[in-house]
Amino acid sequence: MLTDTIGAISTPPGEGGIAVIRVSGPDSVPIVEKVFRSRSKLTQVPTHTVHYGHIVDPKSGERLDEVLVTVMRAPRSFTMEDVVEVSCHGGIVAVRRVLELLLRHGVRMAEPGEFTKRAFLNGRIDLSQAEAVIDLIRAKSDRAFAVAQKQSEGALSRQIRALRTELVELMAHIEVNIDYPEHDVAEMTSAYIRERCDKAIEAIAKLLRTAGEGKIYREGIKTAIIGRPNVGKSSLMNALARENKAIVTDIPGTTRDVIEEYVTVKGIPLKLLDTAGLRETDDVVERIGVERSRGAMDEADLILLVLNGSEPLDPSEYELMEQVKDRPTIVIVNKLDLPQRIEIGEVRERFGERIVSMSVKEQQGLDQLESAIADLFFSGEVASDDSTMVSNIRHIGLLSQAQSALEEAKTAAENGVPIDMIQIDIRQAWEKLGEIIGDSVGESLIDQIFSQFCLGK
Repeated sequence: MLTDTIGAISTPPGEGGIAVIRVSGPDSVPIVEKVFRSRSKLTQVPTHTVHYGHIVDPKSGERLDEVLVTVMRAPRSFTMEDVVEVSCHGGIVAVRRVLELLLRHGVRMAEPGEFTKRAFLNGRIDLSQAEAVIDLIRAKSDRAFAVAQKQSEGALSRQIRALRTELVELMAHIEVNIDYPEHDVAEMTSAYIRERCDKAIEAIAKLLRTAGEGKIYREGIKTAIIGRPNVGKSSLMNALARENKAIVTDIPGTTRDVIEEYVTVKGIPLKLLDTAGLRETDDVVERIGVERSRGAMDEADLILLVLNGSEPLDPSEYELMEQVKDRPTIVIVNKLDLPQRIEIGEVRERFGERIVSMSVKEQQGLDQLESAIADLFFSGEVASDDSTMVSNIRHIGLLSQAQSALEEAKTAAENGVPIDMIQIDIRQAWEKLGEIIGDSVGESLIDQIFSQFCLGK
C-alpha cells in the first residue's frame, strides 16, 4: 500500500484565497513535475523549498492555474515520504481541474485520513498521536485544542510507554523465577509483584481521574434548554451564542424543532439544544417538536430548565421539576426585570443552590450562569495546562481494562496463586496499554480509526 502515490485536496471546499492539494508517495515529485512549468526542475530542487509556476496539461498545452509548489523530501515530512503541496487559487473549479490532471498522471485518490495513517505506519507518530490530529481539527474551544495538542505532541504516549516498560521489567523478573525456581523466595516475589502492580495501578488511576474532564473538552456537554413555551428558551440560546440563532417572538410555540449550536462557556464547549416548549398541543407539527424535545432532554448531559419568574408555577412545571431534579440540572428563573410571582421556595426545595436568576432580555445573570455550569462539572476548577488529560473514549476503556487486569494480578499474588498464572494478567495489562499507542492493535481497528478522518488529512 505504501508503494503508491496518493493525493487529495487538503483545504475545505468552497471559495477562498488558496486551495492546497497534497501529494505523498515515492513518485510525488516526478509526477507533479510532469504538469508543472517553472524555471525550477522539481526533481533537482532542495527539500522544503517553494517554487512559482503554472500547472499545464502536457497533452493540450492548456494552462490550468498559476500556483506555488512546495517540495518536502522524505523523511522530513508529515508522512515521512516525499510530499508535494500545490497551492492553487481558491475555489471549486481550479483545484478540481488540477487534481484531476494529477490523477490522470499516476496519483491515486487518497482515502479519508490516509496521510495521517501513513505517518503512523511509517513510525512518525503513534496511534494516540494520530487520533489527536482529528481532535485538533474538531476542537470546539481553546482548552479542547490545548488538550489535543499535548496528546499530538506525545504527552500521553510517553506515560503509556513508561508504564509498559515497568510491566516488561516485572514480567522479566517473573520469567527468571519461573526458569530458576531454586533461587526464588516465594514471599519476596509475591511482595515485589504487589508493589509493582500498586505503582502501575496508581499511575493509571491518575490518568483516569482526568477522563471526565477530558471527555467533556473533547465532545462537549450536550445541553438541553427546556421549559414551557414563551419562558425565554430561544432568547437564552441567542444570549449564550452571542447571535440570533433562534427565532424569538411573543407567540407561544414558535420553536417547533430542536435547534443545535456549539458555544464555549468558561472554556467549556457546550452543544446547546434549544427545544420546543413542553406542553400539550393539537398542532401536529408542534407535537412532533415536543416529542423531539423530550428525547433531547433524556439524552442531555446538562439540563437548563427555564422558568418564568413573573408568573406562578404551572402544574406542568411541577411535573418537569420532578422529572429532572436528580439529573445534572440548573434552573434559570428568567424575567428578573419584571415583578416576581414565582414560588421560589418550591424550586429551591428541589434544586438547592442550583438556581440562577436572570433577565435574558436585559443580559443580566449570564456570568452567574456560566459560573454555575463550571461549578457543576468541575467544582469551579479545571486541570492545569501542564497536566496530561485523557479525552478519547477508546483510551479510557483500554486504561480501565489494564487497571482491572493489574488489580486481578495483585489479588492473585496476595492469595498465593502461582506466578506463571499471575503473569497472564500482567501481560494482558501490557497489551491493553499497547493498543492505546498502536503497538499491539489489529489492522481492522486501524482502518476504523482512520476512516473517521476528513479527506486530505
